[in-house]
Amino acid sequence: MEMQGSRTLPVAQNHVWDALNNPDILKACIPGCNQFELTQPNEYAVVVALKIGPVSAKFTGKVSLMDIVPPNSYALQFEAQGGVAGFGKGTSKVLLTPTPKGCELSYAVSSQVGGKIAQLGQRLIDGAAKSLAEDFFQRFENELLKLYPASATTDAAATSEEKTHTGTPEWVWLLGAVVVAVGIWFIKH
Repeated sequence: MEMQGSRTLPVAQNHVWDALNNPDILKACIPGCNQFELTQPNEYAVVVALKIGPVSAKFTGKVSLMDIVPPNSYALQFEAQGGVAGFGKGTSKVLLTPTPKGCELSYAVSSQVGGKIAQLGQRLIDGAAKSLAEDFFQRFENELLKLYPASATTDAAATSEEKTHTGTPEWVWLLGAVVVAVGIWFIKH
């Protein structure tokens, strides 16, 4: 599965970078995330409980950061097991670009899923991925605005309304998308 997208955030690039590297913020933003803990430099243990259609499971796995270029980009490698529900694994690239009103976060995810979750059908998986990714991005933006309230100006509100989401959503970045099945967001927005 392939997925890519971007989101304009009303916060400076260095603040977005800091939040993307904060396990507590990621745990709060990833839907169903119970654990997002640093286990060794640039590696995190992740536990996410998900329900996609009739399949519910707790996914456990790890996320590793690579090719780190602060405060511009990094790559993620993730893998997660959900018992009989299946597994997810893949890679993601995250790029931050400063804009006049904040920062644009762009991402690209390549993933594989297997087990019962892969048998649900592409439409159901795509719909769940889109919903989970949007949930993550909204939570992430809210966390950023709590941390950096000075960014919550009229211009920032206008920028928030201009958010874009491109590409075909896939199950894993929901993780996105990202992390545990984004592994899942796994990705910080």
